[in-house]
Amino acid sequence: MGSLGGNDGAGAGGKVGLPALDVALAFPQATPASLFPPAVSDYYQFDDLLTDEEKALRKKVRGIMEKEIAPIMTEYWEKAEFPFHAIPNLATLGLAGGTTKGYGCPGLSLTASAICIAEVARVDASCSTFILVHSSLAMSTIALCGSEAQKQKYLPSLSQFKTVGCWALTEPDYGSDASSLRTAATKVPDGWHLDGQKRWIGNSTFADVLIILARNADTNQLNGFIVKKGAPGLKATKIENKIGLRMVQNGDIILNNVFVPEQDRLTGINSFQDINKVLAMSRIMVAWQPIGISMGVFDMCHRYLKERKQFGAPLAAFQLNQEKLVRMLGNIQAMLLIGWRLCKLYESGKMTPGHASLGKAWTSRKAREVVSLGRELLGGNGILADFLVAKAFCDLEPIFSYEGTYDINSLVTGREITGIASFKPAVLTKSRL
Repeated sequence: MGSLGGNDGAGAGGKVGLPALDVALAFPQATPASLFPPAVSDYYQFDDLLTDEEKALRKKVRGIMEKEIAPIMTEYWEKAEFPFHAIPNLATLGLAGGTTKGYGCPGLSLTASAICIAEVARVDASCSTFILVHSSLAMSTIALCGSEAQKQKYLPSLSQFKTVGCWALTEPDYGSDASSLRTAATKVPDGWHLDGQKRWIGNSTFADVLIILARNADTNQLNGFIVKKGAPGLKATKIENKIGLRMVQNGDIILNNVFVPEQDRLTGINSFQDINKVLAMSRIMVAWQPIGISMGVFDMCHRYLKERKQFGAPLAAFQLNQEKLVRMLGNIQAMLLIGWRLCKLYESGKMTPGHASLGKAWTSRKAREVVSLGRELLGGNGILADFLVAKAFCDLEPIFSYEGTYDINSLVTGREITGIASFKPAVLTKSRL
């Protein structure tokens, strides 16, 4: 039995033993995700439904993600750190601001924004969440609910990622029941004081611009505020020990008598219904994240099964493996068409909250099956982040829950199709017996 003392150990807090082999040397029979596989999941030629501009933007995003993010994502995911040096590369994607026109924003179609979020998620889900929080939540709130002065002041730098935004709705005591939040906004001379606590807020530990949703102490309605990094009384700390979206810096925010000048109150937010304008669009974007994750997992498995050999044949030659691969492919085709139709309903002004909720719930559920099958297909390598699938398996779990859990989104659609709300337990009535 070897000793841990002497030259075998690395001292207090150090690592024991030799450094790990590079995965390409340790397992030469299959290519790791740092060299990302070709895109092969568009079996029903969904590409034909896109405009030339949408195709060109998707190709650009795919190329940047594969070249700049794929080689570094496993390292930063394992460390649970965000690759800040990669923000300029993410800025070149041209996605920040999405459908917003002017103020340096790209003015994309919703379809273009959605398919590009999927392309980002195909390579790395954490980066797609970083962009989604920044663009579809923080920037969209300013664009939809802010004054002209606020748009002029904040959107240009946010659109170039010179500043980063976050969006704070969820609280420790109010997750699915977000409309009952208790962070308080109290009117004072020339502004407002914010007091309360937020949790699970992506980008919050380093965001320059924080969108805070709080309850007006006078009207009891929800209001929105723009809080700047470093404001006295503002504290944001990282949530540790996550198993998914590990590169995303989710935080706890504490607001202790934080002063917000009147000019930084978002005058377009006076109720939760106003917030729903933002959530309607962002929920579509979130529905496309599982689509992208599934595409990446399929691409990885497709290459791996042809490279990896057992019993004298590539894994792709075995009937059980082909069936799983085809099941994954079928799910992706259906998910793509659901996502595309959701975009078209929104663009034509026909989308309802139930449509968006069903889309998000359904794609995230189907993606769970895809990543689970991918995990099976890769065997032991299915638990290594180096081969993408294990990382994607974990990254999908928080997406399954945020922007409305599967159950809550199902109930939103259920209310719409039955006319009966069932979010809260039925009131107990006295039995007639």
